Amino acid sequence: VQDDVADGMIDMLAGAMDALSLGDPMDLATDVGPVIDDAACAMLGAHVARMNREARLIKACTLPDGCRKGSFFAPHLFEIDSLDQLEREVFGPILHVVRYRPEDLPRVLDAIRRTRYGLTLGIHSRIEARAAEIHNALDVGNTYVNRNMVGAVVGVQPFGGQGLSGTGPKAGGPHYLYRFATEKTLTVNTAATGGNAALFCLSED
Repeated sequence: VQDDVADGMIDMLAGAMDALSLGDPMDLATDVGPVIDDAACAMLGAHVARMNREARLIKACTLPDGCRKGSFFAPHLFEIDSLDQLEREVFGPILHVVRYRPEDLPRVLDAIRRTRYGLTLGIHSRIEARAAEIHNALDVGNTYVNRNMVGAVVGVQPFGGQGLSGTGPKAGGPHYLYRFATEKTLTVNTAATGGNAALFCLSED
């Protein structure tokens, strides 16, 4: 987040977390359901423990009583000094915020490139040239400008990544159908069954 707007943005994010509804994903009112399994939940817990030592905790939600069982994980918001503090992708309701000065944007982009991940990029800027600059500087499968970054629609927004996030043909892209096809080959040695392959090469003349 650009430094001159970071305080207001962080306050807004923290306030929005108060409005989150955690619970059963079958309930349409739920904003945050459980993570995929207990192992993922334990990984997130270990990451939060490290962030509590190395970063600044801005906000942590509290799990409601109905989420005490299962692989529910409370959303957290941390401010970190550098993207290099993240050692791997963290799949879960944990948001990391890094401040940067406008003149340091090239270094921010370089830090993103060093991660070697490139699935989804979100850019929020009213300056079209700045959005284009960021998009062109990074190898990312899907870039969204001033919009929601999740929920790609197959056939409308092809979904696939680059680098460590590479998935091969994008879902909904022109080569996606081939992923569902299986090639089968049959090769017969006619000589082994008494046939003379040389005879097949002779012309009637």
